[in-house]
Parts: sequence; structure tokens; C-alpha cells
Amino acid sequence: VQLVESGGGLVQPGGSLRLSCAASGSISRMYVMGWYRQAPGKQRELVAIISSDRTINYADSVKGRFTISRDNAKNTVYLQMNSLKSEDTAVYFCDFRTGGLIYWGQGTQVTVSS
Repeated sequence: VQLVESGGGLVQPGGSLRLSCAASGSISRMYVMGWYRQAPGKQRELVAIISSDRTINYADSVKGRFTISRDNAKNTVYLQMNSLKSEDTAVYFCDFRTGGLIYWGQGTQVTVSS
């Protein structure tokens, strides 16, 4: 499984960004996709995940500001990020989990700064 992320960049506080992650390769019907992030000097942390039945979990720090969604026909997961804060600055990684296997994207930088 290969993951290609896009949509990162530089945005001012209060702004919005939309991340996308497209999966390709041998993909079963049952899988979980999600977003994690890692800020400099910190451990990678969960941002949001969405299962095949669209069960969703968010980190408390992003609830009400971020929205995760998926398009099963395109094997793509999205992360709409609104009301961005400086503490959201990090490299965002897409992950794909199926059959006990975990795949990671290459990461996309999100920088929130004025």
C-alpha cells in the first residue's frame, strides 16, 4: 500500500487547510485511515482516525476545529483543519491500517504562523 499526502503549507492563525491522503495498491474493503502529527521535539500523536464504517475519533485538542472524512471509492482520507493555532504546527502523517499491518505516508508540513 502506498500513501500520497498533499495539502500542507503555511497558514496564519485562525486560517484553514485541507489535507488529503490517497492510498493505492492492494487494498481490502476493511481498513482504518487516520492522521497523526509530530511537532519538533515531541512524540507523534493521534489527530483523528476514521474506520470503514465511518466511526471517528479525534484528539481532544482538535475537537470542534478539525473534521476527518473519507471517500471509499477513491481510497482517500481528508482532514479539514479550521481555526488553526500555532500549536497545530507539525508534520502531519497519514496512516492506513488493515489486517494487522500499518502503513505511513511521507508526511506533510503544516506551519501556523503570522
